Amino acid sequence: MKKLITAFCFFSLFNTIKAIDAADQVKMVLAKQKLYAAQYIGALNLFKEVLQKNQDDADVLYYVGYCNFELKKFDAATEYLNKAITINKNVKPETHLVLGKIYLLNEKIDESLNEFNTYKLSANTKDAVNEDVDVYIAHCTNAKKLMSNAVNVRIDNLGEAINSKYDDQSPCISADGQKLVFNTRRPKTTDSPNDLEGDGKYFQDIYISFWDTINKKWSIADEVPGSVNTLAHDACTSISPDGKQIFIYKNDLNDKDSRGGAIFVSKVVNNKWKSPEPLGKPINTTYWEGGACISPDGKTLYFISERKGGYGRADIWMVKKISKTEWGKPENLGPEINTEFDEVGAFLAPDGKTLFFSSNGKASMGSYDVFKSTLEQDKWTKPVNLGYPINTVFKDGPLVISADAQTAYFASERKGGLGESDIYTADLSNYSLLEKGGEKKSNSGFSILKGIVRDGFEGSGVALVDIQIADATGLLITTTSTNENGEYFITLKGDATYTVKVIKKGYKNAEEKVDLKLGKTETYALEKQFLLTKDK
Repeated sequence: MKKLITAFCFFSLFNTIKAIDAADQVKMVLAKQKLYAAQYIGALNLFKEVLQKNQDDADVLYYVGYCNFELKKFDAATEYLNKAITINKNVKPETHLVLGKIYLLNEKIDESLNEFNTYKLSANTKDAVNEDVDVYIAHCTNAKKLMSNAVNVRIDNLGEAINSKYDDQSPCISADGQKLVFNTRRPKTTDSPNDLEGDGKYFQDIYISFWDTINKKWSIADEVPGSVNTLAHDACTSISPDGKQIFIYKNDLNDKDSRGGAIFVSKVVNNKWKSPEPLGKPINTTYWEGGACISPDGKTLYFISERKGGYGRADIWMVKKISKTEWGKPENLGPEINTEFDEVGAFLAPDGKTLFFSSNGKASMGSYDVFKSTLEQDKWTKPVNLGYPINTVFKDGPLVISADAQTAYFASERKGGLGESDIYTADLSNYSLLEKGGEKKSNSGFSILKGIVRDGFEGSGVALVDIQIADATGLLITTTSTNENGEYFITLKGDATYTVKVIKKGYKNAEEKVDLKLGKTETYALEKQFLLTKDK
């Protein structure tokens, strides 16, 4: 996400207290320039130098507190901000705004509301609007409401096999539940480089873990094997349902294809991931693109973009595949989904119609919350907040769910984790994220049908074969096609009978009934091969 510089930073670079001498005024100018560029460590160091000779300057104290806030050193930030208020009751109004954010993160809702309202009363009306203070007040109201009406889920930290004392984010799980890919800012070696001009953390890399079906636990995560991670930031935003593609966000000034933020894809060959390739136009543009996910049938890509034509900052867009290598014209998902704020972290559930995403708009209970919307009669329903304790006053999401609808995986910065952000699971045994109102049904989950369509004479896989799936009544419910290796993969409601029809020009049609079971503890997968014979 591009760093949005808040409006309160845009006052004159030379608006400093007269008591500050000329040398320190120069430092203030340089510090503010670093602040505008989101170089918080560099800015903090300069502000602290100024503070040494100006310990009773409320403005300098504010800036030191603000930098600590951005670096997530909340105790230090609170100390400096409160000292600024003690010294000068007419301190910068933004001091109260930042304090309100810190109190909200400490779940001190009433104190947070008091600070936000103080800011609103003391700030210039235009500044208050630009600072979205009404949104923060709404977050407090939402937090009170949702925390008093928790949904019936159990939240568990995935533990040390996955999480570290560093930032672990964006879990992505294959439909069969066997691969978990995520992003981490842990060091790879003792001399791993830091993002010194940014937040000082290690650069982000993509890691993977595999499900141990015998011991029922995740393996110790390690770097994705292959040519994916670089010396710059690398971030996985989703894995395809069949587990053979990962969509990656890259933003590297030294790479013309990713400069400014763009979406790439990497494919796995012989258990190693190939060098990511840009998706290109019309998905990537000169604007910021921040990630993508593909539908279970492989025909639609949902992606994040700040291009023109949206409704706010980052919006969710969709584009349909028209050939093996071509995409159609991107379409914005519309104002029901997108707001004037950020919508990110899109994930389309195995049912192909339930969209999960994160938003920091007015319906959140603090920072980013996870929402869901369902496609009904070609229209997206009004997004619903997933509720507490999936969502908290902290940054929550993105979220994905297993095909059997028994488990959700999501990232959160909530307290009690191993690091800054950890990956958690939500046990959905008593609460369904795929049903209205969360009502748990006996058959809410999905199973997998997969296999290869081969040439009956040569034995090689046949690409671009149309596969039609009909239910027990003969009603066509979905279609898919084989990839370049003749492989197909589809998620379907379990505990049901289907008719599979395989169609390819130049070959005789093949048709067969299959009984797809529903897994009790893990996602059920049925592998079905088809042999096509040439049409003489």
